[in-house]
Amino acid sequence: MKSLRYFLLFILCSFVSNAQNYSVSGTVIDSATAPIEFANVIILNEDESVILKGTSTDDKGGFNIINLEPNTYVIKVSYIGYTEYKQKIVLTGNLDLKTITLQQDTQSLGEVNITVKRPTVKREADRLIFNIENTALVEGNMLQVLKSTPGVLVMGDEITVKNSSPTVYINDRKVQLSSGDLNQLLEGSSANAIKSVEVITNPSAKYDAESGVVLNIVMTKNLITGYRGSINTNVTQGVFPRYNAGTSHFFKNNDISFNVNYNYSNKKINRDGDDTINYLDTSNNLDESWRSFTNRNTWSETHNLNFNFDYFIDDKNTLSLSSNTLYLPYFKYRIGNNTIINDAVGNFSSRFTANNLSRDNKFNIGLDLDYSHDFEKGNLSVNGHYTTYNYERNQAVISDFFDNNNDFINSSAFNTRANQDTQILTGKVDYTLPINENSNFETGLKFSNITTESDLTQFDVDLNTGDETIDPLNSDIFDYDERIFAGYMNYSNSSEDYNLSVGLRVEQTNLEGQSPLTNIENTQDYLELFPNLSFQYNISDAYNVYANYNRSIARPGYANLNPFRFFLNDNYVISGNPELVPTFVDHYTIGASLFDGLLTLESYYKNVDGAISEIPRQNNQTNVIEFRSVNFDKTVEFGFDAYITFYPTEKWSTSFVTSFYNIEEETNFGNGFVTLDQWSNYSELTNSISFLKDDSLNVLLDLVWVGKNIQAFQIVEDRLFSQLVISKTLWNNKASVSLSLSDIFNMHDFDVATQYQNQFNSQFIDIDDRFVRLGFRYSFGNTRLDSNQRSIETEERDRLKESGN
Repeated sequence: MKSLRYFLLFILCSFVSNAQNYSVSGTVIDSATAPIEFANVIILNEDESVILKGTSTDDKGGFNIINLEPNTYVIKVSYIGYTEYKQKIVLTGNLDLKTITLQQDTQSLGEVNITVKRPTVKREADRLIFNIENTALVEGNMLQVLKSTPGVLVMGDEITVKNSSPTVYINDRKVQLSSGDLNQLLEGSSANAIKSVEVITNPSAKYDAESGVVLNIVMTKNLITGYRGSINTNVTQGVFPRYNAGTSHFFKNNDISFNVNYNYSNKKINRDGDDTINYLDTSNNLDESWRSFTNRNTWSETHNLNFNFDYFIDDKNTLSLSSNTLYLPYFKYRIGNNTIINDAVGNFSSRFTANNLSRDNKFNIGLDLDYSHDFEKGNLSVNGHYTTYNYERNQAVISDFFDNNNDFINSSAFNTRANQDTQILTGKVDYTLPINENSNFETGLKFSNITTESDLTQFDVDLNTGDETIDPLNSDIFDYDERIFAGYMNYSNSSEDYNLSVGLRVEQTNLEGQSPLTNIENTQDYLELFPNLSFQYNISDAYNVYANYNRSIARPGYANLNPFRFFLNDNYVISGNPELVPTFVDHYTIGASLFDGLLTLESYYKNVDGAISEIPRQNNQTNVIEFRSVNFDKTVEFGFDAYITFYPTEKWSTSFVTSFYNIEEETNFGNGFVTLDQWSNYSELTNSISFLKDDSLNVLLDLVWVGKNIQAFQIVEDRLFSQLVISKTLWNNKASVSLSLSDIFNMHDFDVATQYQNQFNSQFIDIDDRFVRLGFRYSFGNTRLDSNQRSIETEERDRLKESGN
């Protein structure tokens, strides 16, 4: 860290711009000579292709844009209800434009039509871009947007893209939270400032090797000075009501940019389950059938605060401080279970009930310090990151047992206390060099260190006295230390005929996990190369073909390596696996874009070596089912995709995505190899329609079909996901109300079945995803500003996952 501080100090002292800079000033008035406050003033390059600077007028209509180099520019001045002013200027010194008069637009606001010019879905060689501007989705939250993004499936806390877990970024900066905390953040964050979502299936070498698939949420950028703020709230009625409220504030002037967001949520989530475990004898014939009816309720209060502060030292140097804080002071998890046991011919044998009550407390604080310097050609950026994460859980379980006459026999109870403390420290340097107008070179280095200390203590409880006795067989300590050294190079070249990107990332991983009470050690030391290639050939302006390849890694999460056994009741346990090794993925894609992007056809092949999945394994001797993460010997997936976008009218856009794919899984569970394969279909139809003359009423209907498929040697039956969002802007676009309906056809719930060798069980999962949501948002200040909101990054935080189900 001392070396990093010296390096930052050296950078700050060394790179100072000495170029001569000028300013453009003036006063904006209306035809009655009254000053216009909050008019937008922007400076563009001569061909108007790039916005270079921007500001807004003060209460006297004045503006002053500084730090402009001698050149030819275009200045534009605009304000709602007035005709835009535009003028070319040649800057050879400080320029005072005196008075600029805006003329009132003779066409009333109610007659303005907003036409969506870009397709809702656009397919490029390495990514799919889902544009949501001018749709009803912008009035919802970020999680709703991801649910409607083609190819993205959100199930509970899990977000997947074609059976892979993506890494989520906001403005190319990684969101550093566990899957559950990530959903809390996304569901509590407004989508109003989202421009698009990029599903990057072939990330460049600049991305961490664990980023096999990237979801990049692109926010609209701000170049205009001033202040804006907003408040938002929504009420959701599912099985139980949920409440959410938040506020955002943004300020920018010529020297600083500051953005702060706070969100509070209070909710109770319900989940019902109907599980059957068919325990088998040594001949794999039915011995007993255990059917469990389970109700799970989760109460939570969440506070999320994030801010970003940018200090513009000069035109070439920027210093930034970012933070993302999640605090969960109240989390209660209750599981009520009634298990009925029948013999092989269906006669009632016995039953038991289990009541599980857990209370959690956790916080996650991440800090980033960034420095960026622009050379005459090229850019250098330095980042330092620190995360501290603390998690505590107190659990109490009591079970009652009944005989074949349904008479009470006895009870048992145990308590569990679990703690996890994680510290993450990373540093990285990135350098970008434009070689010429068409080509670009990128390189960088990164180091990360992760240390985790966790402990779990289980106590047997005497129900007569309440005394606790430590259960040494189910108590343990786990210490984890991981260090990753990485470097990369990436070259890209674009022309009218082709686009090429080729890169190589190298990562050296050293890790050590120790469980001193059980003498379990896990030491890994490996060096791996991760190449990537993306090539697109443009046959014409309307047609192109492309091919991609990339190699990525999925490291096991810290909780998955933890050998702890966490009991939800006496016969249901979740355990870690210290023998897990990383997963390596080779992904190949070829495709063609036709009719100016309206139709894209694509095929892909993915080979996964050592896929990690948590699977149920029933022990037919002890009648215990254990959920444990394992590495699979072989996983192969291939498929054929089509993306279609068209516009029935100017106000109606439609996109359709479909994928027919096959998954084959193979592994040896100790009794010989098991091989399963299944063809499936994923299809999504999205319709977005604007109504009224000013397009202030928007409707979006999204339907997603997920056919019968394989997930970790389990067969998941058909599902239909549906979402309807209606929004209306009010009060000159300063406010909006929205209404959302989820699971319109009541088909989000699903069946899961496992049947191979001596494994025979099934689950029906009823998720609390059918709801009605009413939202309201009000913006104040200079409401024409766009936010620079972003989240801090560190890939390692994605693997902060707690054990539990």
